[in-house]
Amino acid sequence: MLAARVPSDMDKESLYLWCAYPEDASTEAAIQLCLPLLSGDEHAHWQAFRFDRHRREYLTTRALVRAALSHHHPLALEAWRFRTNTYGKPAVDPDCGLRFNLSNSTGLVVCLIARGAEVGVDAEPIERAEQIAELAPEVLSPLEMEQLEVLRGPEKLDRALSLWTLKEAYIKARGIGLSFPLNKVSFLFGGNERIRLELDPSLGKEARRPWRFCLIEHAGHRIALMVEGATAPELQVWEARPLLAHPKRLAVGGKPWFPNSAELS
Repeated sequence: MLAARVPSDMDKESLYLWCAYPEDASTEAAIQLCLPLLSGDEHAHWQAFRFDRHRREYLTTRALVRAALSHHHPLALEAWRFRTNTYGKPAVDPDCGLRFNLSNSTGLVVCLIARGAEVGVDAEPIERAEQIAELAPEVLSPLEMEQLEVLRGPEKLDRALSLWTLKEAYIKARGIGLSFPLNKVSFLFGGNERIRLELDPSLGKEARRPWRFCLIEHAGHRIALMVEGATAPELQVWEARPLLAHPKRLAVGGKPWFPNSAELS
């Protein structure tokens, strides 16, 4: 189990990104260590998966969120309970002031945590860039498509991957689900800001809501981080490997945080 804990008065200006790997939940010993942490509903959900890879992914996700939260708050791993909003965004129940969001794939699970600020995270395998680029006309705004169409080859695939992860992180931070009109959200590249977020004026007050976001790469994945706020946070990246062992802090260097264009006008 985790042997140390970040102080419960965690820095309100910091973000904490936690990483874990479903392959680490492939042994019987790891499975038996993690299963007791699940609620009854979660255990039933885990059992319902037909394929082992999906069971590993789900178990890793549920274990990681508990391990990460307990690292920042004095509650036992097995004591955490969660609720979801109408669109499925999870939150701690009862509220303890921590906000989190999850993203999972068969190769990587990530959990983003902040105190008092809404967050969203999305992680996509870089090898999926070509598949994601094929979906571009369905999910990108006209302004994004205009910028994308002038690119070629790997640069075009790279841009499509970044746009997809950023949009996913944004709607997950908002907690609004994929029913949201993604073509009204534009992440535009270039200029002094390098990347800026522009929202269609029809979205009303949401177009003036401040967000900060950045992109990083880890374990063959593009990861987009989104946090509500007007200042760039400090990012700490932690790795839980094995899943419930003492975590290791990873060196990520200074990653640029980009502002909402509404803050620049």
